Amino acid sequence: MPVLSIIVCGMLEDELAYVLSSDRELVQLILVENGEHFGLQRKLKSLGCFPTLIPLDRVLEILIRENNQTLPTILKPLCRFNFIKKIVSKMENQHKPKVTVVANMLRRGLHADVEMVRVEVYRKIMEMSRFSDRILIFYGTCGHSLSNLEKDFENLGCQLYFLKDEKGEIVEDCISLALGGNDVYARSLVNGEGTFCLTPMWASNWEEKSKDNAILSPESDTKYLKLYGRAAKINTGLSYEPDFDKNVRDFARFFDLKIVELQGSKKIAEQSYQNAKRFPRKDGTNI
Repeated sequence: MPVLSIIVCGMLEDELAYVLSSDRELVQLILVENGEHFGLQRKLKSLGCFPTLIPLDRVLEILIRENNQTLPTILKPLCRFNFIKKIVSKMENQHKPKVTVVANMLRRGLHADVEMVRVEVYRKIMEMSRFSDRILIFYGTCGHSLSNLEKDFENLGCQLYFLKDEKGEIVEDCISLALGGNDVYARSLVNGEGTFCLTPMWASNWEEKSKDNAILSPESDTKYLKLYGRAAKINTGLSYEPDFDKNVRDFARFFDLKIVELQGSKKIAEQSYQNAKRFPRKDGTNI
């Protein structure tokens, strides 16, 4: 049974909750239990998706055990008979998930230092490649800290997939993902005054993030705050954070910014997930 692992930026919790809960073929979902999983777990449950919680160091053991239990022991000696093979095949098609998904949520605070992001994502790739057929990196390039992933892991033996826009470029960050690509992101910033973009997750965590980012700190030099004249509320259609409007207003009021709205998109998250989980069947078609 193919395994797709997903290494997830904490700021992309909403997008991952959306694509996983929208996957009607998803039968087995493992959420790595690591203290960062609570928000994603809560949102998935609210959407009718119930993951199994397993610590990372036990995932391989569980996957091996479940694969060994796929076929009832009593039927194995009888598989030389064609009619038994057909029965077993039908049972497996009915009861086995097409793809097992393992999602590992990493902490939002990693963005305080781009080197921390790189080190932690690289570490998780090595750990999760032990039991994965593919790994979807649910991150952007994050200040170029992850821009060399494909080259650095070209001999890994476990194929990496990325959040890519229509031009095939990996998105720069969570804002680029929410807006629909790097070009859209660049165009949205060309307006004569600085624009600070807010997704629901960004807006719900701006006070926490301000402690990690000097540009957002109320104690920062005034010249940095003058870089921004607008707070852009990105409407992606995801409403898992109930206080989005209030959080944007609080942020704009705190930094004396005017609020504008930008149309967002879920397309890159959806398409990247579907591409990563499209495994070939034995007959050559894709799952």
